[in-house]
Formats: sequence, structure tokens, C-alpha cells
Amino acid sequence: MSKISSSAILDRSVAPPLLPIEHISFVAPQIMVLNNGAKLFWRNGLQNETSKIELHFAAGSATNDPLTASLCAGLLINGSSTQTAKQIQKALDAVGAYYDVSLSQESSVVTLYALKDQLLKAYEVFHESLFTAVFPLKEVQELVHSRRQKYTVQEQKVSFQAQRQFQRSLMAGSTYANLIQLSDFDRADRSQIQAFHAEHYLKGLKKVFLVGDLSTEDLNGFEVLLNAYGSDIAERAPFSWQPEQGATHIEQDGALQSALRIGRPLFNKTHPDFCAFSVLNTILGDYFGSRLMSNIREDKGYTYGIGSHVVENTKFGYFVIGTEVGVSTREATFQEIQHEFERLKTELVPAAELELVKSYLMGQLLKSADGPYAMLDLFANVETMGLDLSYYDHYIAEIKSVDAHKLQELAKRYLNWEEMLIISAG
Repeated sequence: MSKISSSAILDRSVAPPLLPIEHISFVAPQIMVLNNGAKLFWRNGLQNETSKIELHFAAGSATNDPLTASLCAGLLINGSSTQTAKQIQKALDAVGAYYDVSLSQESSVVTLYALKDQLLKAYEVFHESLFTAVFPLKEVQELVHSRRQKYTVQEQKVSFQAQRQFQRSLMAGSTYANLIQLSDFDRADRSQIQAFHAEHYLKGLKKVFLVGDLSTEDLNGFEVLLNAYGSDIAERAPFSWQPEQGATHIEQDGALQSALRIGRPLFNKTHPDFCAFSVLNTILGDYFGSRLMSNIREDKGYTYGIGSHVVENTKFGYFVIGTEVGVSTREATFQEIQHEFERLKTELVPAAELELVKSYLMGQLLKSADGPYAMLDLFANVETMGLDLSYYDHYIAEIKSVDAHKLQELAKRYLNWEEMLIISAG
């Protein structure tokens, strides 16, 4: 038996060196245009047999009737003119497919996963079910009852109350401020769900993302089916809002915790300050070693977790800090957050901290580009805002070049407490 050399033993007391990421190769998908004008983005080159298709519909919840949008998404394949919900699910199971639907304010996204030689068969099951959906009354009633029960539980939680008030106040004056109310469940109507389905799904396909080493025959099969969608997607009205500022507290008798939301309107990737602000936001609260975590969790012990984020939509973005703290430490938490704002406005970020955060962001981007699935997700994140993969080369250059003086300038411009919307509940 050979002996292990002492020089080969890893010294775990010494951290490995930080090596800079010089370049990331981003690979664009192939693009096809469907009959309704929607684009199909296809990415191949996988090292395995997996595949997925992801369909984006103009069926988000930012409408005048968010409950109908939610119910329609939840009932898409819960019964057609030829099959019950169980039969549809059994047909998907037979080809080893996994089905998921997610609803955001701007889109409904349907995703099907299967092995590459079964994906077209899985989509055929979904396609037929979608185009012949009848929304059985029993299924509608059961979902309404279930959603009502969940709502009554959720509305007792301070985090739910704070988030809803934050959304209503920040997005006031726009359909993004419209939220489901308990009384809406009494007005849930099957005919409205059917009408929403016909308008926003059958005529509302916006784009398709396809991943997998598919045959030419399968690609042609997808194209034929996807060409069945209509092309009557209504243009969204120009986005306008009247965001509120100032503090609002929602009192809840007996609450032990207070949920906090602090934020302001901001921007998305299309704004020239986005990349540099991403660095500032990470320092403030967007990773575990951030200043908010170090101060409010590690030093003060007020919370288990606190974070700051930039949330992006197609036409706008916003900045938000979220946490839950003990009722008795609510005001002290506000003071500490203000303190961290002031530090960033009055003190230059130390070089070591800035380099650490830059390395962290570059590492996160590299991780996000690992493989065809991740690469297509990166593409989707910029395509929806009218950008392409060259954005990430710009992002890398901006991250590398930003300095402490630029971050201080951005802090003075965007991190002013008097311009924040401040919501607490509990």
C-alpha cells in the first residue's frame, strides 16, 4: 500500500486563491418565427436525453380580474371535451412527462419536461387538452374552495399583509396594484374563465423556449402544432403608476413578529445604472455576507434573515428590502437600515469588500451560464426586455470597472430614506 505524501494533504486553514473570471462564452439559441408572429427559441447541444418546452402566454395576473387569471392557470388541463383531468394526467405519466404552470404579473408560463424522444408526445397531450378545455364546473368549484381556504389562512400572516400593502402602494395607479380580495371568490365565474382562456391562451402565445437534441421530424411536429395559436395579443396600455411614499403600519393584535417592506421605484436591465446598482445592492443586502445581514442578523440578532433585491418587470423595476423581526425591535430595525443607507452615502466601500462582491457576482453569473438549460434562461431574461446576450458582456465590463466613488454616487441618488415606501405589519 502506497503512502500519501504529506505535501498532498489539503491545508484547510488556507483559503484557495481567488482567480478572476476573464470571459464567459454565451451561446444564442436558434430562432424560428411562428405563424402568429411568436418566436420559437431552440437550444440543443445537451450531454443527456432530457428536454423541455416552455410556452409564455399573455395571461398574467396584472389585469382587472386577477382571480380569473389565477383560476384559469390552475385549471388549464383539468378536463377537456374528450378527457377528464385524471385521464390527461395519466397520458402525461405514460410518456414520463412532468407538467408545471407558473403565473406572474405579466405572463403565464407552461413548462413540460420529458426525455427528448417523448417531448413531442407529451406536448400533443397538453395541446389537445388546452385547445379543447371545458373547465368542468366541479373542478372550478373545488379550486375556488381550495384557494379561498388558503387565502383565509394567508391573510392572518404579517408577511402576507405587508407584501400586499407594499404592492398596492408602490404600484398605485396601475393594474399591477390589483390584488385578489376575499370577496372575489364569491364572484368566481366559469364563463369568465372560459373567455379568459380563449383570449389569453388560444390567441395569446407570446414565445416558446425549447431545449433538447430533437430530431428534424420532431421540430417540424412542434412547429405545426404551435402554428395553431392565434395572433390577437392585445397591446398593453402604456405603463403608468403613481407610487406612494412614507410609512404605513398595519396593526395586528397579539402578533409577536412584524413584517417589514421598504422600497422604491427603480429600473430594470435597460437602465444605464442597473449594473453598478447591482453591485451596491449586493453589498447592502443581496448575499449572506451583506451589510444588512451582518448588522441586523449577526450583530443585533433582530431577525433570522434580511435581504434587499431589485425586482424587474418588462417596463419597470423596483428596489425592496424585506424581513421579519420581533415587534419590540421593529423601530430599531428601521434605524439600523437607515444607518446602513447613510454609511453607503458617506463612506467609501473598502477595496477588499468591493473586490469580494465583484467576485461573488461574477461567480453567480458563471454558475447561471452552466449548460444549455441555464444558458437559455439567461437569454430569456434579457430577450423579454428587448436585449440580447451581448448584454452580459456589458454587465461583466461594468462590474469589473465600477469603483467605490460610483457606488457612493448611486447611494446618494437612490438610497434616501425620505423617498422610500415603508410598510410594516404586526
